[in-house]
Amino acid sequence: MFKKHPKGLLSAALANMGERFGFYTMMAILVLFLQAKFGLDGVSAGIIYSVFYAMIYVLALVGGLIADKTRNYKGTILVGLITMAVGYFLIAIPTPTPVPNKTLFLIMTCIGLFVIAFGNGLFKGNLQALVGQMYDNPTHSKMRDSGFSLFYMFINVGAIFAPLAASGVRNWWLSSKGFSYNSDLPALCHEYLSGTLTTEGSLRLNDLAATADVNSSFIGNMGGFVNSYLDAFATGFHYAFGVAIIAMVVSIVIYLSNKKTMPDPIIRVKGQATPGEVFMDAKEVKQRIYALFAVFAVVIFFWFSFHQNGLTLTFFAKEFTLLKIGSLNITAEHFQSANPFFVVFLTPVILAFFGWLRAKGIEPSTPKKIAIGMAIAATAFIVMSIGSFGLPSHNEVVAMGGLPNELRVTPFLLIGTYLILTVAELFISPLGISFVSKVAPPQYQGVMQGGWLSATAVGNQLLFVGAILYESVPIWLTWTLFVVACLISMTTMLIMLRWLERVSK
Repeated sequence: MFKKHPKGLLSAALANMGERFGFYTMMAILVLFLQAKFGLDGVSAGIIYSVFYAMIYVLALVGGLIADKTRNYKGTILVGLITMAVGYFLIAIPTPTPVPNKTLFLIMTCIGLFVIAFGNGLFKGNLQALVGQMYDNPTHSKMRDSGFSLFYMFINVGAIFAPLAASGVRNWWLSSKGFSYNSDLPALCHEYLSGTLTTEGSLRLNDLAATADVNSSFIGNMGGFVNSYLDAFATGFHYAFGVAIIAMVVSIVIYLSNKKTMPDPIIRVKGQATPGEVFMDAKEVKQRIYALFAVFAVVIFFWFSFHQNGLTLTFFAKEFTLLKIGSLNITAEHFQSANPFFVVFLTPVILAFFGWLRAKGIEPSTPKKIAIGMAIAATAFIVMSIGSFGLPSHNEVVAMGGLPNELRVTPFLLIGTYLILTVAELFISPLGISFVSKVAPPQYQGVMQGGWLSATAVGNQLLFVGAILYESVPIWLTWTLFVVACLISMTTMLIMLRWLERVSK
């Protein structure tokens, strides 16, 4: 599999697995943690979530500027890994729930999130730039797209297990305190404390509390149950964030052990041509930068739609999806394992398909693959829209105190949607990174990778729009917005296709 690829590719991918583990831990539990810990509604949790994910990617631009200026990509990457580990430590420290001072503890949480985002900014784009530099060697240049696909596949191996570990640790802690897991209980507990429970909600809280209180320790003491359940639920999440620290330490060890196999940036000596260096005139540099910024603008719409998997699709899993497959009980967090699982197992299929097309001389260009990916993403949200038609609104579900199991949709609706979205992702994300590494002028490799991630940041900053729609319009209509966003991206890419293909030759 790695026979025709540079020696450092696998070690770079393995070093990135810790970052992906942490990323998917956050993807799986961040909004659920914010709601369980602080009693936030979906919109408020969505705003914090979208700002955090925007910061993760926009700070990659800062990280790229630092590395390009210092030409110390490897050192910047190492500092990023360590900084991320510190951030996870800050939010893994258990604090009381219900919180005695909501504003103070929310600020503390946001500080930890910022530290994670800053570390990610130093790390992510610069590692991608190093991988791109591996393929500047003519021996490997034809394998650039497949190399980035393999890199993308291997970094997602750890991500498969992150949601399972996060929910497992949370459920283990609940069990150790004499409770069982129920996705509806945190919201009902916060409504009880705030005095906003409806009559239906109160009846449902009584029923669920009787089941969740495994040892019957709080019979006749609803106040004691509510406080103890919330504290156990949130503390379990704190410990789940701690698991990400272990993954980061593993990544640091792998990175330090294999740093020598990764390339060093070209060192320019004034007045001399460096072997292998490609010189471009100012006009070509501008054309390449214009092309990259055009692609950055288009993919904003894709990321705005795709990263709903950690926000509105997670809300949907919690509120509308039957958390049971046959006799197996699952949690809302488990669905976040579907995407990295499909990445790992579909990447060889996609690579084989592209290889078959290449052998026949009909392989699409990278810009065309990205446009096709946009169309596939639109298909995923069409499936969600059809599958959600006729469901009650979010507000109706809240008034009911949760949707009864007999009214919930099959979990295979979400699993199928994640399958289609993953195919779209494999047409866009690794190939987009490959496109940037190929087109970016040599002196701007780090900052242009940061630009790609900054475009992702803008899409992530808009995620909260999905949360607003989720709580204010019929569910099926929310997914329709993302269909439109993906189709706009596809159409724009097709309009620019010939220009992008010409610039990238």
